[in-house]
Amino acid sequence: MKIQGKTDIGIVRETNQDAYEFGYFENGDCWAVVCDGMGGVSGGQVASSICVEKISEAIKRGFRDKLSVNSAKNLLNSAINTANSAVFKQAQESYELKGMGTTVVAVLVLGSIAVIAHVGDSRAYIINDTIKAVTKDHSFVQLLVDTGKITEEEAKVHPDRNVITRAVGIEYVVDVEFDIVDVNGADTLLLCTDGLNGYVEDDEIFKIINEYGDSSTEKLVEKANNAGGRDNVTVVVMTAEIQGE
Repeated sequence: MKIQGKTDIGIVRETNQDAYEFGYFENGDCWAVVCDGMGGVSGGQVASSICVEKISEAIKRGFRDKLSVNSAKNLLNSAINTANSAVFKQAQESYELKGMGTTVVAVLVLGSIAVIAHVGDSRAYIINDTIKAVTKDHSFVQLLVDTGKITEEEAKVHPDRNVITRAVGIEYVVDVEFDIVDVNGADTLLLCTDGLNGYVEDDEIFKIINEYGDSSTEKLVEKANNAGGRDNVTVVVMTAEIQGE
């Protein structure tokens, strides 16, 4: 896959509390991780940086050729829990960082299979002839939607739409959710923080991805900033290479 990533502070925030990383393996498999930190002036930035660093290290250290889906899930689960322990420990040791945490969405692409892990409200989308959110937000408004108390449209403008129900580094252990999707030559995977999907509608994301492909990161960030840019925004676009090209 071809991978492009971009993070931007936005036009309101004083610091960028998002972080991301991606990489390739010799056999053609690849990975990516996106985090959105929270917690005070510097806590979110520290939490997301630690999380990305620890997960990236664990993935690179633990990857093996011909990894099974179950092994990939175990690797991502171990990587995220290692990051959780590191963030939690540092938060306990520093008064200024107390309560910090971060969302995470991470993917291991094994041939034509994507193993996705997430905690919080950072998302993974799969885009082909439609756009579909693969992950379901761990958020207060998602719980309200799931229980029929509000609609999807009402969730977009709910005053508590930024309240998440699960995060890395807040507690001693973290519960990671997994999704498995097939990826073919016409598919694009998008990982993003809510600085994108909170300000840009899915149909607009779909149009930009289809027009610009793996070079769409700049346009997605630009669109989010033009919509107000009230949050940091991070996008990683993973475009499958069509067979025969």
